Amino acid sequence: MDLDIGQLFWVFIIVTMLQPLLQQRIQNAARARQIGRIEQERGSRVILLAHRQETLGFLGFPMLRYIDVNDAEQVIRAIKLTDPATPIDIVLHTPGGLVLASLQIARAIARHPGKVTAIIPHYAMSGGTLIALAADEIVMSEHAVLGPVDPQIGQYPAASILRAVARKPAGEVDDETLIYADQAEMAIRQLRGALTELLGERCDAKTSEALAAQLSEGRYTHDYAITPTEAKAMGLNVSTDIPHSILDLMAMYPHPVKRMPSVEYRPGPRRVPASRPASDDH
Repeated sequence: MDLDIGQLFWVFIIVTMLQPLLQQRIQNAARARQIGRIEQERGSRVILLAHRQETLGFLGFPMLRYIDVNDAEQVIRAIKLTDPATPIDIVLHTPGGLVLASLQIARAIARHPGKVTAIIPHYAMSGGTLIALAADEIVMSEHAVLGPVDPQIGQYPAASILRAVARKPAGEVDDETLIYADQAEMAIRQLRGALTELLGERCDAKTSEALAAQLSEGRYTHDYAITPTEAKAMGLNVSTDIPHSILDLMAMYPHPVKRMPSVEYRPGPRRVPASRPASDDH
């Protein structure tokens, strides 16, 4: 059957539209197999909470993802479907998100009777750190980072709002700013209390209160990178013995392909080449 140029054009459009969907299905199947291998290897339930840019975003534009209530529903459901005695490995790769959703996940993790390990291949900031703090153990790659969990009010850190108001005479602060300051004070108090509650399951009262204050009261910028060494110094149960199978799993969550890649290298391990024998030629 002969096809004219118009029909060929529409075939091209349909194939172009279906290609990302087919590619995503193949990737999903590969990730499911890898998760199954990790579960057999570690004898655990693996829950992965990974936020990358979405390749199938609005009108084809990539969309950034954050922890939201849908994530909380899915993670809590996975925990409920797990036998109480079965360990849980929750793999976190996220910039953070809603405090409500993060705290729901953290509390569900803290209440699981079996051991819970938070595994962080690259970074778990803000709400991701809040979830990690609820685990019995945090396993990070050598270069992975956590972050502070200080609350944000709109586009500003709550602690910065309070400091800005405190530095001005009372008569120079408008009502809207005072309302923001009131909200900021409540947010810090609430989050500090929640952190103390979560950490109290695994630390003594003095340590949990001090650590909750350190992470929630704005002592650092919100994007401050807490390394494994610093996390250990804070008193957290942190290990850097991350399974290589987890890193293999994360490689199956690529960012959208750009016209020109920002990082390039030849895949596979790179070893020091064997030394060549000295030549007799002069």
